[in-house]
Amino acid sequence: MYIHNILFHNLKILRLTNDNSCVWINQLQTRNNIKTLSENLICDYLIVGAGYTGLSAARKLSEIKRTSKIIVVDAQLAGEGGSGRNSGYLVDTTLNDGFTSNKDINNYKTKTKIYDLGIKTVKKYIKEFQVDCDWNECGKYFASSNLKDEDKSILFSKLLNELGFQNEVLDKSKLKDKLGISFYKIGVYTKGGILLNPAKLARSMVSTLPDNVELYENTELLKWKKVTNNIECQFDKNQIKAKKIIFCTNGFLKSLNIKKNFSFPITLTASMTRPLTENEFKEIGSPKEWGVLPIRPMGATIRTTKDRRILIRNTAEVKNPYTMDISNLNKRSKLHLAGIKKRFPNLPDNIIENSWSGIVCRSGNGSQIFEKIDNNIYAAGCYNGSGIGVGTLFGEQIAIMASDQQSDEISVIEERKKPNWLPPQPFLNLGIYTRLAYERIRARSDV
Repeated sequence: MYIHNILFHNLKILRLTNDNSCVWINQLQTRNNIKTLSENLICDYLIVGAGYTGLSAARKLSEIKRTSKIIVVDAQLAGEGGSGRNSGYLVDTTLNDGFTSNKDINNYKTKTKIYDLGIKTVKKYIKEFQVDCDWNECGKYFASSNLKDEDKSILFSKLLNELGFQNEVLDKSKLKDKLGISFYKIGVYTKGGILLNPAKLARSMVSTLPDNVELYENTELLKWKKVTNNIECQFDKNQIKAKKIIFCTNGFLKSLNIKKNFSFPITLTASMTRPLTENEFKEIGSPKEWGVLPIRPMGATIRTTKDRRILIRNTAEVKNPYTMDISNLNKRSKLHLAGIKKRFPNLPDNIIENSWSGIVCRSGNGSQIFEKIDNNIYAAGCYNGSGIGVGTLFGEQIAIMASDQQSDEISVIEERKKPNWLPPQPFLNLGIYTRLAYERIRARSDV
């Protein structure tokens, strides 16, 4: 438990100015109702972070605490950080959680329960508000171009069978029929995976915020302290004093001094093509929308979209994770193009429309952060790349916890293994960098 009585948490501000080239986000209408904090405020609940978790927490709090003053702040624009920049996978199962394949069946079972609760939470929200986010229950593929991964695929399939998940091991021929390409040689299809447009989902959460929630964007938390029974937060020119605070910043938890020895940020970059022409689409077999996750951790994540685009993500980096300038982004874009050309050799060299970066949060053992840190300090995050469903679920449930209530969902969440302790810098980054390099070499054929 953290005890903060007097001293400010002077945060080491690692400013992130997101590039403005994310195709998902650029397809949305420009918002004109953006408010930035311009006065000192007092509230009952302050939520830091306006992604899936923070927006979901705000909604649930507004239901439980109808007369309470609830404020949400975000250092950038709501829903346009990692929430709107990811690959759009709502997962039911995972093969690689960070750097490990989880062999603890009981803990894996708990994880899949959490994923299932996350899917149900998102489904409930979409149904209630009639959200158009290109929802497609098409399942997903774990695949590899290396036949050496056949044994791993078969073992994973047996685990899924044991847990009651519909799945199928696919050879090269069947994968070509499903995906329209000959690149992959072995794979496992799981029926429960869902593809969607992450930015559309995040934007809907912003636009449907209840009236008793105040949202302030481009409002960066600079320092905070606990004074008696309140949390005092300092922003650029103004302060907010809150009775309770909920940190929902995922990849930025560490920079806010929240569970800093239990998580770390990683930068991912992605690229998306322009829409394929009719001829280009026919040439790859006019496949139905699909998504492929790598069997080897550092292989490429790739998917198609409703409007016949191809998205690819094949880099992950820890060095200077909050900075990705145009020059570095262009370098990653070339790697993305190479990955696309491996799989779709007949597509033109100028097929990529845009590339972008985003921050995800990892733990050492693939577990999430969800806890009451002090009597009025709460945190939820560290989704290890599965934040759409889990983040939305954790937002609702951390709001329930912060309201001093309990739920069946919280009981399931608490069954998971907690994130393990991580070494301090520079040893942490050295270890992560080494592991990333090792996994990158192992997965070089699938990048």
